[in-house]
This record gives sequence, C-alpha cells and structure tokens, in this order.
Amino acid sequence: QVQLVESGGGLVQAGGSLRLSCAVSGSIFSSNAMGWYRRAPGKQRELVAAITSGGRTNYADSVKGRFTISRDNAKNTVYLEMNSLKPEDTAVYYCTTGVWAAAMIPSGYWGQGTQVTVSS
Repeated sequence: QVQLVESGGGLVQAGGSLRLSCAVSGSIFSSNAMGWYRRAPGKQRELVAAITSGGRTNYADSVKGRFTISRDNAKNTVYLEMNSLKPEDTAVYYCTTGVWAAAMIPSGYWGQGTQVTVSS
C-alpha cells in the first residue's frame, strides 16, 4: 500500500513563501517520478511540477521561476518550494507518484492534500 502525506500548507500573504513536503511510504520511491498537482475552487486539477527519478524537472508555465520541486531519495520525500506566491496560487496541493513519459502519468495514489491560501 502506497501512502503519501503532504504537509506545509497554510495562509500566506501575496509575495510570501511556503515549502510543501510529501513523505512517501510503501513504494520504491527512488525509481518513481513525483508530481505536485493543485486544484483550485471551481477548477480542474492541474500539474504544477514534476521531477523524474533522475532529477529532471518540469513546471507549469504559471509557476516557472517561482516554484522549485526537489526530492530526497534517502528520506523518501519530495518538496515544493513556493516563492513570490500570488492569490491565484490558492488551491489544495496534492502529491503523487508516477512515471514520466513526455508527461507525468500519475500512479493513482494521492495524498490527502494540503491547503495553500494566498491573501492579497
């Protein structure tokens, strides 16, 4: 059973920063691609950032230059450093495992999500 537990969300003012963490258990973490998705109210879930098992990263255009995804294979944890936050970044953020094949293909395992709220 794969389990993912996100943490680090919260309320922050526009221009501020947050660091999300996702601890993974029950899978061969180092061999999986990892992704952060978000779902804003009334919108579809979207991929924010992904990182392959080899460390290659991919970002949504809306977060390029502001967000950084990283992974620590020794700790089975993936991070999302979010800087220069904007009100439109407000959403529930989820992490997932998967594979990278020109795009992130989620495994179907998701964490419970962590709320990020950016006030203007």
